Formats: sequence, C-alpha cells, structure tokens
Amino acid sequence: MTGQTTIQKSPQNPEPVPEPARGLRGHPWLTLFSVAVGVMMVALDGTIVAIANPAIQRDLGATLADVQWITNGYLLALAVALITAGKLGDRFGHRQTFLIGIAGFAASSAAIGLSDSIALVIGFRVLQGLFGALLMPAALGLLRATFPAEKLNMAIGIWGMVIGASTAGGPIVGGLLVEHVSWQSVFFINVPVGVVALVLGFVILKDHRAANAPRSFDVVGIVLLSAAMAALIWGIIKAGESWGWGSGKTWGFLLGAVVLFGLFALWQQKVREPLVPLGMFRSVPLSAGVVLMVLMAFAFMGGLFFVTFYLQGVKGLSPVDSGLRLLPLTAMMIVSSPLAGALITKFGPRIPLVGGMVFTAASMFGMLTLTPDTGTLSTSLWFALLGLGLAPVMVGATEVIVGNAPMELSGVAGGLQQAAMQVGGALGTAVLGAVMSSKVNAEFGENWKEAGIPVPPAPQLEQAAEFGTVPAELAKAPGMTPDVLAAITKVIQDTFMSGMGLAFTVAGVVAFVAAFVATLTKRGVNADAGGGGVHI
Repeated sequence: MTGQTTIQKSPQNPEPVPEPARGLRGHPWLTLFSVAVGVMMVALDGTIVAIANPAIQRDLGATLADVQWITNGYLLALAVALITAGKLGDRFGHRQTFLIGIAGFAASSAAIGLSDSIALVIGFRVLQGLFGALLMPAALGLLRATFPAEKLNMAIGIWGMVIGASTAGGPIVGGLLVEHVSWQSVFFINVPVGVVALVLGFVILKDHRAANAPRSFDVVGIVLLSAAMAALIWGIIKAGESWGWGSGKTWGFLLGAVVLFGLFALWQQKVREPLVPLGMFRSVPLSAGVVLMVLMAFAFMGGLFFVTFYLQGVKGLSPVDSGLRLLPLTAMMIVSSPLAGALITKFGPRIPLVGGMVFTAASMFGMLTLTPDTGTLSTSLWFALLGLGLAPVMVGATEVIVGNAPMELSGVAGGLQQAAMQVGGALGTAVLGAVMSSKVNAEFGENWKEAGIPVPPAPQLEQAAEFGTVPAELAKAPGMTPDVLAAITKVIQDTFMSGMGLAFTVAGVVAFVAAFVATLTKRGVNADAGGGGVHI
C-alpha cells in the first residue's frame, strides 16, 4: 500500500521496516526536507539572537543580566520541557507534536518582535522555548520512523548539517537584519518560515506509531523531572548572574535538583510505563553521547556569547560585519557536516568525535591570542577551526544517542539529545559569564589606577567592561579630553579581553575533557541491526 508502513519482524530485525513511499506523504527524503525547514528556524534562532543582543540592550536599556536572560530564559524552558515533549511525541504522534511546535514557535516569535520592554522579550522567549521543545525531538522521531536503518545515519548527518549550518549562519543573517531593518526583524523572520514549515508538514509528514509505544502517561514523572531540571538550570543561571557559586541559595537549588533527580529515578523504577526508562543509560555509548552533547554545548554556546561582544564592542564592527567575520565558522560547518556524516557512516563516530572535540579545544585556546588589534586572517583561522570541530560532534553525538535507543523511545532519545545541548548551553553561558564577571571585578579597579586616570571610575564603566563597549555618551561628559577618553577605552577593553581570555581557557579545558568522553562512543546498535533495543 502506498505510503503505509509494513511490519516485518525477525530475530535480527525486530522493529518495523518502512516500505518505500511512492507519494508525497511519508516519503523519507521529503520528510527530511520538511522537518529540516522547521528545525532550521529553531537552530537559526539559537544564535541569530546573539548578534541582536547588543542592539536589544541599547534599545531597551537592558543590563548584562537582562541580556543573559534573553538566552537563559529560552534555554531554561527548552531544558525543562524537552524530554517530556519527546514523550508526548512518542505517545500522541510526532507529526502532531511537530506541527503544534512550529505554529507556537512562529506565534511567540511574532510576540517578541512586538514587545516594547525587556520583561516582555524575556517572557515570550520562555514561551518560544516551550514550543521549540515540542518541535526538536519530534523531528528526530519522524526521521527515525521514516528512514530504513541503512539510511538513518545519512539522514541524521544531513539533519545535523542543517542544524550546524543554521546555527553558524545565525550571526550573518542576524547582522544583516539588525543593521538594515531592526532587532525586531530577527524574530519576525520566523513567521514566514513557520508558515512554510506548516504547509510542508501538513502535506508531507506521515504520523508513525511504534507498535509498543506507551499508552499511559507518567504524570508524576513529568512533575519530578521538570522540577529537577528547573531547579538545576535556575541554580546555575542565578549563580552566574547574581548569587555567586558560594551562595547558600545556589547550593540550595543545586542540592534540591539532586534530591528531585533521585526521587525521579526511584519513581521510574516503580511506575509501569516510565517517562524515561533508566535501562537506556546502561548503554555506555548512549550515556557518553549525552555527556558529550553537554560538554560541547558548554564550550560552544558559552564562547559564542562573548565573541559577539568582542566583535561589536572591542573591534567596533557593525552587526553585519560581525556576522561576516564569523563566515569562516559558518562555511566550515556547512562544508564539513556532510563530510562528517559520510565519515561516521563509514568508520563509526568515535574517531570523528574525538577529533572534533580536539579541534574545538584548539580553537578555544587559539582565541586566547585575540587582541583589540587582531586582524581578520587570525580570527578567521580560529573560527574556521571551531566550525571544523563542531560539525562532526553535532552529527555524531546525535546518531549515537538516537541510534542506541529503541524505536518506541525515539522521541525520548531526541529529547535527551536536545536537553543535553540546552543544559550545556545554559551551563556554558552561566559559568563562563560568572568567570568573566569575577575577572572583570577583580581587575577593573587595579587597571583604572595603573592607567593614572584622574577621576574615580563610575559604576556603569565597570559594567561596560563586561561588554567591552565604551558608552557613546562618555565622549560628551563634562571635562572629558581625548587623552582621558583613550585611557578609559583602553582600561575597558583590556579588562574585557582578560575576562574573555579566562572564559576561553575554561571552555578549552572542557572541550579536551569532552574528547576523552568521545572515546566511549560507538555506532548506534539499532542503526547497525536495523532495530532492536538498547543493549543492557
């Protein structure tokens, strides 16, 4: 029957084998194209906003903490909801979940563009994150159910290429929109893309249900897991933002998260149909893939946060020029993602993953050489090396996680993959932000004294050092001379560069640790065998 899924089982192949589709609905490659459009919107949004942050900060009078919450609020919502959203797809169908996610993401994006206060921007970013959580695991679930086992690695490789290229392309698209339209257009662009994705989804996507998909819903598990994730991410964010890592509040939330995760684990062993079967984590490759995603996102998202302020604040580049300066990162991810997919399909993920994290670490340490006077060639080298390192990790870690999970848990596996990335991103932004702030606080006053500036520093100038940007109104301050302005500029930029350098050092160490974790990965057992459960 055209477009239908036939069930063929054998001891070697216990899962359904999709029959090749002859029409539009359910066609594997058209399904890949359809979900890629939706995933592109979410992936692009992850970094397109970074280039708009300085403009939002200026337009709405936001503080550094406010700007961080534009990212952190989104990451918090994603991290809390992703695994539950994956289970929703497993239970009610990935097609329906995907389409609801697309519609909600586009609508919340429009609401952000219409917002006139930083509080509304942050609030709608949280809503945007919740809908994004519905969309991402459902996309992986659709691919897993549509493609035959021998082509799944290739499909995930292309899917990873779309995510990598969209993530890397965000700064360029964002720069063009911010400079020639407005920061609001960064969010409005999601509306037409969302409409296209919806139309494609209604026409092409076919709903697939595994024969042994869950029939009940673990409400208690959802509450416990959501509370645990919220406590973890909230504690991390607030530690980096204002509480500090020595605060009792910080450790109270982190300890609460540990207790809630423990209660969740106990409950999962008792409930008949658990939200996350803990037996999944007896697969060492799957567990290593999850940890690898956390560490990769820590280094990448945390580092990228400061790169945009370096380019626009210290280098004085426009949003468009900042995006163009990051073009080597974009181009390398676009070129190397399909190559990484081919290498992983032929040789397995371990060597490409280890090599990718080594290249990522090398690029982070290489960025320690950046100065206010660094030329385009030097920055391009390190950005290109970063793109070369990230591509195989985004492709390979996804294949490791999803390929080592049973078909009926493909949504949960997709949720795990994305949740790991969001937790890592939140950790990276918060921890490296705290590292940056502590370094700036420790050095700003001393640098000011050494510069011999005849007036005491205003509090807002120390905050400016966290952005690397000299306030435009400073030049018009009473009694300001060109020499004093040049001295203040040097103090702000030197302090920022010192803080950014320490942040990149931490990111580089984390990337090296990730390279060792990558040695524990291997090809998904289900991708090799055409199905089957997790080896436990």
